Amino acid sequence: MTRNLLVALSLIVLSACSNTPDWDYDKSVEFANYKTFSWSPDTANFDKGAQNYQISELMEKRVRNAIITEMAQHGLTLVENTQADVMVNFHAAVDTKLDVDTFNTSYSARWNYWGVGWHTQTQAREYEVGTLVIDVIDRASNQLVWRGAKEGRLRKKESPEKRTETVNNTVKDILSNFPPKVGH
Repeated sequence: MTRNLLVALSLIVLSACSNTPDWDYDKSVEFANYKTFSWSPDTANFDKGAQNYQISELMEKRVRNAIITEMAQHGLTLVENTQADVMVNFHAAVDTKLDVDTFNTSYSARWNYWGVGWHTQTQAREYEVGTLVIDVIDRASNQLVWRGAKEGRLRKKESPEKRTETVNNTVKDILSNFPPKVGH
């Protein structure tokens, strides 16, 4: 879990211009009934492709603390597994994307004639995009009732303070629609 958690953490070290979170939930669930949560036993389930990332226990701790803080803001308290209304699971994935830019430049030449030419230059850059997913599972039915996710470019070489700030902001964004608001 620790190894792949840095994926979540590195992912949490998303750029400030990250995408808007994505949410999905079961409309038949009465979320107001949920008052307590615990960690799902499956929380260690991470994308195997992310194992090349330097996942640390520090990043996992940051994610857990951010989730605890945000869930408390929404009226849910962390309790023992057997007493929880819902279980929370989080996982991450990292994908490599390609950014291609093509520039066209015109020029004119004058030697013994007039002419116009075009020069095309293409640049390709690979970058990594991380996605943090937070799942909320009804403990009684063991069914997924809510899922939130956010993706963004991964940033490396961040200070511990910046990593914590980024994780906190990412988790806050993801959980901003938990419990779901009508119309979202």
